[in-house]
Amino acid sequence: MHNVKRHKQTPEALAEKRQREKSKIDEYLALTDDVLSRKKKQDWSNDAFELTQRLLQINPEFYTVWNYRRNILLNGIFPQSTPEQINNLLSNELSMTTTALKANPKVYWIWNHRRWCLENVPDGPERNEVPSMEWRQANWDKELFVAERMLDADARNFHAWNYRRYVLANMPTRRPETSELAYTSRKIGANFSNFSAWHQRSKTLVGLWESGQLDPIQSRDDEFEFVSNALYTDPEDQSAWIYHRWLIGSGENKAQLEREIQLIFELLQEQPDSKWCMESLVHYKRLLLQNHAQDSQTLKQECGELLSRLADLDPIRYFRYQDLKRDLDQ
Repeated sequence: MHNVKRHKQTPEALAEKRQREKSKIDEYLALTDDVLSRKKKQDWSNDAFELTQRLLQINPEFYTVWNYRRNILLNGIFPQSTPEQINNLLSNELSMTTTALKANPKVYWIWNHRRWCLENVPDGPERNEVPSMEWRQANWDKELFVAERMLDADARNFHAWNYRRYVLANMPTRRPETSELAYTSRKIGANFSNFSAWHQRSKTLVGLWESGQLDPIQSRDDEFEFVSNALYTDPEDQSAWIYHRWLIGSGENKAQLEREIQLIFELLQEQPDSKWCMESLVHYKRLLLQNHAQDSQTLKQECGELLSRLADLDPIRYFRYQDLKRDLDQ
């Protein structure tokens, strides 16, 4: 910490610290050797299961041990368990990995283990000789809750976003896709820089368009209005601009393209040094040139002027802007 005087440790204190560290390393190596030896012998016992937990608490990125833990469940513990006991075991696994995720929210192997647990939860107790979905539904509902709490803690954790998409797609009883638009609206409203939320919104819209649940033309116009609020609030944030380009696509809709060019031009009048405004205008005007042959000399001149301003404003990318200017003359 700044302005805090550091006290020099004595040789004795340093020696004690090194000894403690050596003891921890020796303990970890001995535990690793024991677990890997049991794995080689195909030891599917409860003792081996408990040892894997100890090792994974120290090193949650040890994917070989996660695999071994699953094999112990499949080959040693599940065959001796009732469906209810299996459900309880997997619920405990999910609780254990929830604790691990709080300390290590971006470790792939923890997320993978949770997927495996969910996919192996029994359906539920029989009702009138028909298996219910009680256990599966309860675990998947809880999992969605956990993923959303993770995103509350870090709204841009792409592991949690990917996992949440997986949960939504595989729940026994799925949520209406339209509810996902409301969820992404809340996340984006809380932070316009949340690229993951914009990305999720694009995937949700594609699904709704393809399934016929939303009119692509009307909803796309609504999205332009939605994203314009973000552009005007923070014109230097790239997340909203990238989403805007996704909405424009290849620029086949001339009226839409011209409308958005005009709106961005107006924003540039308010923010004359906005790099993203200028880059977007160049990109969209070039789409007009490519797709809608009209007044090409005027458009080329406007693009050239914008690229010259960008070269002055952003000298690191000077040669990129020069290349784009040369492309205009071809």
